[in-house]
Amino acid sequence: MKVDKVMDLKGLPCPMPVVKVSKGIKEVQVGQVIEAITTDPGALADFPAWARTSGNEILKTDQGDGVIKIYIKRNK
Repeated sequence: MKVDKVMDLKGLPCPMPVVKVSKGIKEVQVGQVIEAITTDPGALADFPAWARTSGNEILKTDQGDGVIKIYIKRNK
């Protein structure tokens, strides 16, 4: 998977990772992918909910060593 933008959001509490990605996704073109790296376990629920309401798509979620990587495709 080609990643167009990486956002390091480690250490930020909920809801800041979603807030930052919501702004950051406007910096990539439709069809491009953001990799959001977070340590907030709430992100596992927050990002899918945000993606549904914003019209974007979660392509993949990886977890390991306390880090969560979420790959988001801009659809709008």
